[in-house]
Amino acid sequence: MTTSSLAHAAASPFAHFGARVAEIFAAIAHALSVSAGAEQRIDRIHALQALSDAELAERGIARDDIVAHVFDDFIKS
Repeated sequence: MTTSSLAHAAASPFAHFGARVAEIFAAIAHALSVSAGAEQRIDRIHALQALSDAELAERGIARDDIVAHVFDDFIKS
């Protein structure tokens, strides 16, 4: 085994470990992003639920359609 192949063999496990750690942090960042988005949608639902039926009608939203309205872009994708 040559010196360069020894160095490559020694570096490979650490390179793989680094890639796995990066994947884990990317997954955590994605989960936090999704969680923040869900929290914003829930806040929007609560805000719309606090409106009167007349105020909802002005916005073209029926009370029974609030959740579908807030998640419309998510449902269509």
